[in-house]
Amino acid sequence: MTTAPIRLYMTMSVDGYIAGPDDRAGQELGRGGGRLFNWLDDRHGTGVNGQVFGEAMATGAIISGRRTFDLAGGWQGDHHNGVPIHVLTSRPGEQPAAAPGTVFYSDLTACVHDARAAAGDRAVMVHGAAAAQSLLRAGLLDELELHLVPVLLGGGRRLFGDDGRRVELRPVRRLEGRDVTHLRYEVVRPATG
Repeated sequence: MTTAPIRLYMTMSVDGYIAGPDDRAGQELGRGGGRLFNWLDDRHGTGVNGQVFGEAMATGAIISGRRTFDLAGGWQGDHHNGVPIHVLTSRPGEQPAAAPGTVFYSDLTACVHDARAAAGDRAVMVHGAAAAQSLLRAGLLDELELHLVPVLLGGGRRLFGDDGRRVELRPVRRLEGRDVTHLRYEVVRPATG
């Protein structure tokens, strides 16, 4: 039996930004960051963008970073189809009131275990740069689904920082949509032995 992948879903600019400068409450995508999501205008269509969006909406659970969760307003308790939302936080004592099905974790391994169990045979969607980086460092991120938009934002919030770690990725899929290239990579685990 194979386990469902823990998969980052993230839209980013060619220069690596997932939000423009000054992303905050009331300006969640930063200045100019809304440009990254123009491809979602096709999300209900029958083309590539609709296919990729449909795949994302077929995931069985969410793992989100706390900052992303807060900026998104907790998705009003329902990211999609009532799937459970697992929020990673370094402030476990400061949990906001959240909708049923939302659980906060300070333990990364427990979060992944519970999200995977909740998702069953469906993928777990990861949201947020900090969550992605933490999962990657811990060897718990299986795949990256990057929606690469042909724009240089020139500043903002980067998806990956400069932590000096090298991570090998194996290309799994490349799809050309309108105004976006959808790239899926598998994280290559170092051989043990």
